Amino acid sequence: MTQDKTCKTCNDSGCGAQAQRPGERDEEFRERQALLSRMCRIKHKIMVLSGKGGVGKSTVAANLATALALAGKSVGLLDVDIHGPSVPKLLHLEGTPISGSDNTIDPVEITCGAGRLSVMSIGFLLRERDDAVIWRGPRKFNVIKQFLRDVAWGDLDYLVIDSPPGTGDEPLTVAQLIEGADGAVIVTTPQEVAVQDVRRCIGFCRQLGLPVLGVVENMSGFTCPKCGEMVRIFGTDGGRRMAEEMSVPFLGAIPIEPEVVVSGDSGAPMVQANPHSETAKAMGRIVRVLLGPELGQADAQPAKSGRPMKIAVPVTGGALSSHFGHCEQFLLVDVDLQDKTVGRRQLLTPPAHEPGVLPQWLHGQGATVIIAGGMGSRAQSLFGQHGIEVVLGASGDDPDRLVREFLDGRLVTGANICDH
Repeated sequence: MTQDKTCKTCNDSGCGAQAQRPGERDEEFRERQALLSRMCRIKHKIMVLSGKGGVGKSTVAANLATALALAGKSVGLLDVDIHGPSVPKLLHLEGTPISGSDNTIDPVEITCGAGRLSVMSIGFLLRERDDAVIWRGPRKFNVIKQFLRDVAWGDLDYLVIDSPPGTGDEPLTVAQLIEGADGAVIVTTPQEVAVQDVRRCIGFCRQLGLPVLGVVENMSGFTCPKCGEMVRIFGTDGGRRMAEEMSVPFLGAIPIEPEVVVSGDSGAPMVQANPHSETAKAMGRIVRVLLGPELGQADAQPAKSGRPMKIAVPVTGGALSSHFGHCEQFLLVDVDLQDKTVGRRQLLTPPAHEPGVLPQWLHGQGATVIIAGGMGSRAQSLFGQHGIEVVLGASGDDPDRLVREFLDGRLVTGANICDH
């Protein structure tokens, strides 16, 4: 629906706002119609849930929304954690005043690259940062409905909704109010105590008919900056195993990095402040899944909803080249991101290395990721402009093994060996 359309001029006969329900009062119908007319201008609605607190759900939601905006999308981020709103802090928006008129609330706007991010949180309405919100269910329901109905979201590609932990009033309210939500991204950590609660969260989604877009395993491991050893502080692959057992997609694993704490405290999402970090790369892979054509249908066909990716690896003499621009050939491998399977494998000779040539050539070959040992900052920027994710600091002789480790989330990277 475009901005000049209303429910009275819309021809979508299947829309729930077209007709008054049996027993629905006129006032209730007008409120529901206002909410649905606001929501129909948003292409995709994604809830971010967790069964347990302390798993980094709000950090994932903020980085997910920012990454989508950096990809050129118009994105809304709605924080419905009434009692513990974290989004204003995570985005350095604490104390930001909000305005509005004619029963409309204006969200806080942030420019992110080619996209934009519109943000709303109960945190913007608190007089003091440390004020406690002591509300029962009906009042929480009403304020969430107001955020969905009265905030001037405009035309959005995505609305990301950060819910509090568990399966209580807030996520239930959102799931009931939004008709046709694409689904939920569920965040966990590897340890069993968190995974058990996530199982209940998946059961909650299924009872409400809300598709599960996938599971994100946060805090999956810590790579020692000195020796490169991966330490599984909270266990190994708990989220992945649980996703397989419950037949839902596994979207990816996000490592533990000290910079995430600094990022959250300073209000600068990792995907923007440190785009070459392992956390940002993992989030990029998750975003590519959500940008895929099967969004909203992942829970229905978890084993068949694969999404294509093409990985490029520079090679010389059959082994990984230390610098992408000095290679003899590129290994191009088609992979299925959902099923973690490897398809067609090609060895292609690139054109002569000149500034800007290889990023454009690899884009023309359909590459979406390049794994390299080193690359200059200018080249990194050019690859980004062509929509190709850059993974730097890779080492080893076998390029096929690097592809496999990247696909499994086990690729260990070191420092970028190129600084020009």
